[in-house]
Amino acid sequence: MKIRFGYEMVYMIPQSTPMIVLLSAQPNSTQQLLIADQLRTTPHVPSKQYRDCHGNHCIRFVAPAGSLRMTTDALLNDSGVPEPAARSAREYSISELPEEAMMYLLPSRYCESDVLAHEARRLFGHLPPGWSRVQAICDFVNQHVSFGYPYARFTKTALDTYRERQGVCRDFAHLAIAFCRSLHIPARYTTSYLGDIDVPVVDAPMDFAAAMEVYLGGAWHSFDPRNNARRIGRLVIARGRDAADVAISTAFGPSPLQLFRVWIDEIGDEEALQLMAERSAQKEEAAAAEAA
Repeated sequence: MKIRFGYEMVYMIPQSTPMIVLLSAQPNSTQQLLIADQLRTTPHVPSKQYRDCHGNHCIRFVAPAGSLRMTTDALLNDSGVPEPAARSAREYSISELPEEAMMYLLPSRYCESDVLAHEARRLFGHLPPGWSRVQAICDFVNQHVSFGYPYARFTKTALDTYRERQGVCRDFAHLAIAFCRSLHIPARYTTSYLGDIDVPVVDAPMDFAAAMEVYLGGAWHSFDPRNNARRIGRLVIARGRDAADVAISTAFGPSPLQLFRVWIDEIGDEEALQLMAERSAQKEEAAAAEAA
């Protein structure tokens, strides 16, 4: 299956401003990039790349004053198979967990697992540990919280979402993560591309999607409290303790967003071949221009 994905964002920068962006896709073992996911800026801005403590690909640069356009348009080869469900995967005791999973047991800015611990034990403490208990958490969050873009606010925490019973996908993820951590199950936040592939098309502008990964049976597994289904073509961009770790852009100064578009669509083989040929021709032209 071929999936075309990308974004376009335009910022108005009042003055020279340092920025960090986390927008580079991280394909899994069943996915392959056929056209590279490469950040392009207009005007061109020199940049540096690095990996953060969660393994995310970060890009830093200093944005000049004026309009700044950031975009990518890439192509993915995906297996076309829904995310696997390892229903026999067990919970590990804390003493069995690898060190890299330990930070995902702790409370964080948006996931107050310590405050929600009593409710987590009341709601899920009696359930058999393992995959089925994590799925029960997702079922509860999916039914307890009403989705709506007007419910979004950047200060909303898992506790707020539990009390208000309203939110967007990041709020669903934060609440489910907090419940998992309250039960000593490592859980981390993910942001990703997620298209409407083999599901009813949502009548709303495309956006990045928030979900979570949970450590069970010695591996990380994707769970989606908002959609509560195993999906096709999820392409992870970044992982962290919560949304604070994976902001798509961080500007160290004023940077009003003027335009925001995201796309991820399945395309046919013929269209994919044509797109790859066009990109190859563009690279050759660019190389020739540099040589001249």
